[in-house]
Amino acid sequence: MNLPQPSADALEQSTQMRALLKDRITQAGGWIPFSTYMADALYTPGLGYYSGGARKFGSGGDFITAPELSPLFGEALATQVRQIMELSVPEIIEVGAGTGLLAVDLLCELERQGALPTRYRILELSGELRERQQQTLAAKAPHLAERVSWLDAMPERFSGALVANEVLDVMPVHVLAWRPDGLFERGVSLDGEGNFAWADRPATGRVAEAAARLEIGFPSEGEYVSELNLAGEAWVAEWAQRLEQGAMLLIDYGYPRAEYYLPSRSTGTLLCYYRHHAHPDPFLWPGLNDITAFVDFTSVAEAGFGAGLDVLGYTTQAHLLLNCGVLSCLERRAPQESPEYIRGSKALQRLTSPHEMGELFKVIALARGIGQPLIGFLRGDRLHAL
Repeated sequence: MNLPQPSADALEQSTQMRALLKDRITQAGGWIPFSTYMADALYTPGLGYYSGGARKFGSGGDFITAPELSPLFGEALATQVRQIMELSVPEIIEVGAGTGLLAVDLLCELERQGALPTRYRILELSGELRERQQQTLAAKAPHLAERVSWLDAMPERFSGALVANEVLDVMPVHVLAWRPDGLFERGVSLDGEGNFAWADRPATGRVAEAAARLEIGFPSEGEYVSELNLAGEAWVAEWAQRLEQGAMLLIDYGYPRAEYYLPSRSTGTLLCYYRHHAHPDPFLWPGLNDITAFVDFTSVAEAGFGAGLDVLGYTTQAHLLLNCGVLSCLERRAPQESPEYIRGSKALQRLTSPHEMGELFKVIALARGIGQPLIGFLRGDRLHAL
């Protein structure tokens, strides 16, 4: 892999993260599930990828999310959020708010529409990201900053609109291997030189039970490797217990189960990102790489439905944005043929093109007490695919 080299400070952070993970493996008897490794590498305070100080979002980071690409994403999404608030309570919770740009775009567009929420709360566990969100709001929407507050944990009760953009894909996943001799959970151990190494153990307990429900056949030779996001399912169910009235909008890249576990996708969907380079090695520079897996949206729907929510819609990001009037948002921003309009058009193409983010990213709406169809899912709904 031809990746940019980290700075000396970053390498020192990764060295400390590596030592912590090695201690974790040793104390566990020489093996930990990959889900444990991923959770530590991403979320260990001060050392994990999302808890350290490295720049993560935008051109100077490791990847670009939709809000960093264009304000058109948040401006269109505001139309759907507004409808949810009108059908429930005028409050918003955003989970994992990144740089804070989505919060700015949502609030500014809702202000333009005369539909500001009474409060906008952000659940953000990273102190570094929380500080950056506060700076973004102060710089771009200082008159609205007082409406925003931060949560350290899920509220006991909540009504209104909940937004989570690219949150489920970074929840720790279990990695499984279906082989001719049975089902194995792929974990992490140390080799003879003290380096991280993949190691398989027979799958047991809730991991084996959840895998059995997928009804994946055992190969006659070789292996079939994929992921299981039990943490994501539990997260959805936990929010469902707290949602009294309103809807959750979950946006991420993924597939329905029938596509996620296709026979041709035999090496899984696990990927790492470093300085806009995708690579397959989660053991490289732990704490400096984002580690992700695609989302099984059927499992998300089952978790919400099983906890008492209605599954109101499932569609592509392109359909959601177009249904919510993203083209009108573009036309309103600048005159046609102007440099700003051309830049917006290019960004919109990335957001909606089937070959870019438009098809790869999906949106699911899970709701309680919402008695009518949602605007963003009126055309192109794919509930049948779940």
